[in-house]
Amino acid sequence: MRPEEYVKSSPYFFRRIKLALVLVVAALLGLAALFPAPLQVPADISRVPNPSKSAWFLLWMQELVSYSGTLIYLILALGLFFFLLPFLPGTEASTRARWFPRDQMAVNLLTLAAFVAIVLLTGVALFFRGENWAFVLPF
Repeated sequence: MRPEEYVKSSPYFFRRIKLALVLVVAALLGLAALFPAPLQVPADISRVPNPSKSAWFLLWMQELVSYSGTLIYLILALGLFFFLLPFLPGTEASTRARWFPRDQMAVNLLTLAAFVAIVLLTGVALFFRGENWAFVLPF
């Protein structure tokens, strides 16, 4: 890099960030030791809960696969797309950081659509699924 491309910074700022990180991690570890995780009873094959739901962050996948088993390939394709996004042709390195630039509008819309779909599927699986994974009203 040329000298004019360097960003001026202070080591004191980064020391404060490191100290804050250590304090936050220590606080989280302390809270985790004091408050146990709200886990269910140990698994028992003779008494399976109905419905048996995944963790909240995986519920959207369980909901999607409940419609059709082949939809797992949609999840894999979307993950592969986001993984390979920096290497796809036509994606240029940005010279300036901007919110929702015009040249990346398709990627922004796909990301927003995926986020909304994941939130909606998680909500349906969390609140609208009852016994035998039947659709029920939450009230």
